[in-house]
Amino acid sequence: MKTKHLSVFFGAILLGAGSFSAQAAVVDLYGYSLNIDRSISDVVDTYSLLDPLPSGVDASLFDNSTGLGELSITISGLGAHSFDAFFDHEITETGNTYYNESGVAVGIAATGQSWEIDEPGWIDGDIYQNFEASRLDGLIGKSVYGDTFFPDDVSMAMGWDFSLAMNEKAVISLTLSEIMPTSGFYLMQSDSDSNKKIFLSSSLAVSAIPEPSILLLFGVGLAGLAFGTRRRQLK
Repeated sequence: MKTKHLSVFFGAILLGAGSFSAQAAVVDLYGYSLNIDRSISDVVDTYSLLDPLPSGVDASLFDNSTGLGELSITISGLGAHSFDAFFDHEITETGNTYYNESGVAVGIAATGQSWEIDEPGWIDGDIYQNFEASRLDGLIGKSVYGDTFFPDDVSMAMGWDFSLAMNEKAVISLTLSEIMPTSGFYLMQSDSDSNKKIFLSSSLAVSAIPEPSILLLFGVGLAGLAFGTRRRQLK
C-alpha cells in the first residue's frame, strides 16, 4: 500500500478548511486492501486499481470510487483461517482537508472479530502493519510509533479469526455505508467540518458445504419430479 504524498498535505493547507466548509460532503476511497490467510491484495490505492480481486471475493455491490457498498468473501478449507480488510476513506478532502476526521467503535465485537482505527501510516499509525500481520489491536490511534491525536487522518480495519471443519465454508460480509447500523458492532469515521459520517460493519456466517453425492441425489430428484409432472400433463 502506497503512502500519501506530502503534496496532498500542503495542497490542503493552501486550500484552507474554512473557505470550503460549505461545500457538499463527498466520500472518496483512497485505498483498500484485503488479507486472506496472510495473502495480501492491495485492490485500490490512490484511486487506481492494483491487484486483482482474490478468489472468492464478490465486489459487485462495492463502489471503488466512494468506497461504499458491500463486499462478500467466501473462504473454505479445513483448519484455522484469518481475514482482514483495510480501508482508507477521505471525507470532503478537497473542501476541508483530510486530517480533520475522527473514528469511534460502537458496541461489542463478536467472538473472533478484530478491528482498529488509526492514522493510516504515512506519518504516524501502525494500522497497516497490523493489517499485514493479521493482528489488529482493537484500539483507536494507539501506535507503536507514538499515539495519534484526533482529529487527524483516519483509516479503519476489521477482521475475523475462525476455524472450519472439512465440509464447511465461511461467508464474510462487509458493509460500508452512510447509514448507521441499527444493531451489532460497527466502526464510524466522521468529518468534523461537514459532519459527514461513514460506517463499517461486518458479519461472519459458517455453513456446511453439501456433499457432491447429496447434490447429485437432489438433481436426480428434481429431474424425476419434472418428468412425472410432464407425464401427468400429457395424459
